[in-house]
Amino acid sequence: MLRPQDTATRERKLLNGLWRFALDPGGAGRAGRWFTAALPRAREMAVPASYNDVAADARVRDHIGEVWYQTEVRVPRGWAGDRIVLHFESATHRATVWVDDTEVVSHEGGYTPFEADVTNLVAAGGTARITVAVDNTLTFESVPPGVVEDTAAGPRQRYWHDFFNYAGLHRNVWLYATPAAHITDIAVVTDLDESTGVLHYVIEAAGAGSAAAQVVLRDADGTVVGRRHGARGVLTVADVHPWAPGDGYLYDLEVQLVTATGDVADSYHQSVGVRTVSVAGNRFLINGEPFYFTGFGKHEDLAVTGKGHNDAFLVHDFALLEWIGANSFRTSHYPYSEDVLDYADRRGIVVIDEVAAVGLNVRTGEGVFGAADYPTFSDDTINERTREVHAQAIRELVARDKNHPSVVIWSIANEPESGTEAAEAYFRPLFELTRELDASRPVSFANDASAPHGRCRVAQFADVLMLNRYYGWYVLPGDLAAAEIAWEEELRAWDGENKPILIAEYGADTYPGLHSVAPQPWTEEYQVAYLDMNHRVFDRIDAVVGEHVWNFADFATMPGIQRVGGNRKGVFTRDRRPKAAAHVLRQRWLKES
Repeated sequence: MLRPQDTATRERKLLNGLWRFALDPGGAGRAGRWFTAALPRAREMAVPASYNDVAADARVRDHIGEVWYQTEVRVPRGWAGDRIVLHFESATHRATVWVDDTEVVSHEGGYTPFEADVTNLVAAGGTARITVAVDNTLTFESVPPGVVEDTAAGPRQRYWHDFFNYAGLHRNVWLYATPAAHITDIAVVTDLDESTGVLHYVIEAAGAGSAAAQVVLRDADGTVVGRRHGARGVLTVADVHPWAPGDGYLYDLEVQLVTATGDVADSYHQSVGVRTVSVAGNRFLINGEPFYFTGFGKHEDLAVTGKGHNDAFLVHDFALLEWIGANSFRTSHYPYSEDVLDYADRRGIVVIDEVAAVGLNVRTGEGVFGAADYPTFSDDTINERTREVHAQAIRELVARDKNHPSVVIWSIANEPESGTEAAEAYFRPLFELTRELDASRPVSFANDASAPHGRCRVAQFADVLMLNRYYGWYVLPGDLAAAEIAWEEELRAWDGENKPILIAEYGADTYPGLHSVAPQPWTEEYQVAYLDMNHRVFDRIDAVVGEHVWNFADFATMPGIQRVGGNRKGVFTRDRRPKAAAHVLRQRWLKES
């Protein structure tokens, strides 16, 4: 599936704006065929945005089940004879879509795109009614998982991930047109042979008939540096300008379908960064050179709009990453908007791309979310059907993001149960699948403290050891001297595995403006001292190849007595004001005195 794009042969129309919106607390919408007419009792809702906080209404914020979106679109009259497609960049966590009275697509998974060919249902110059039922319910067979429990006060959605279950149409919605003969997929894998760049490409098309594929490669100045005919092949670029951290140099690969008479039937542009990623012993290499990750776990999380994509915050967040000296981040804990990856490609920021498999460990959430009443893996909880959904999420992640040079690691889970035989059986085929889909990138997952060295049965599958540890916060809170000893002891054990170690999470909740003479938990002074302790440990361990602080910015969570207005581990506040720790990290990462 290619992202909608304006080219010489394609056009797109953005459908964002104010849509009609209605809650469906009783689940009456489908039986009542709400898609056949104007939504009952509708209010207006912004797209893209999470719906939860927009309405200033607890019934909306805490709703469980389906909500309905609806709008009308006029199809451009110039699209007569074209193939017309309705494209959603995401709908969290699942959706069904109707065009007028016809169901056109359903999709499971809240963070990857889906679309429907609606050519036979709409007319150029005419109008169409688009209705979407979006369901935020989490079950043991969804990714992420959860369970709806019946209580005396009514249904309650329980889940085991530490961020709020925002839902809705979070990203762009498009109507776009292509020729009948059209390109359907492009895959590019790059290599470097000294100063020569090597591009292996594969093109897929539909309805092409006798039309043949050809590619034209241009540098950043628009100069043609390579051409080739055929749906698959290899291009070489002499004196290549590699893509590198801090240097987001991109080539433009124009893919064309050309008829026997020489006419271009379809054209699509794919940006290409020529670089290599590999692991050698305990080193992580980009373009053959050791790379040390500095940065954060982040969230798509904003006041009012929740997980709705916002271009202004995209630009501002990257400006803050560059200000603080961060060269990378992890898309914790789900695929981000592809606009984020496009921007990372251009800015030379390195990305660990993570699937939405968070909360696959019921025990981890006990301290924050209450007692664990369920086993993680069983026929009735996380099971074979869950793994099928998880596998499809991995397929869709790799299919969407495989051509982004900024993406250097696939992370297929965050803090799952990983110390049991059931966990080993669950994850083995998922690692195998990811490598089958893309052999050009390392594969990993984020291990948590419930499965330390010697007890984790999933780390054997990982190319890079990604560790989430909170010595001095959840473990030995307030006792940084003891935490430093214990942390170094565990990290030295992992050091013996001869794999790169990335500290994927370490952090301490910090209330902005709270101070103390001696560092105390929750104060800005303690966050600084906590980070300094961790950095001393990292600098003593040879295999550590990076540090990602948890978190870039404060973010919303479900209510809880350990969550004062959300998770406060941000180095920046939710509205992006720096805490004292931000200046300490800037000094370390930019090596300022």
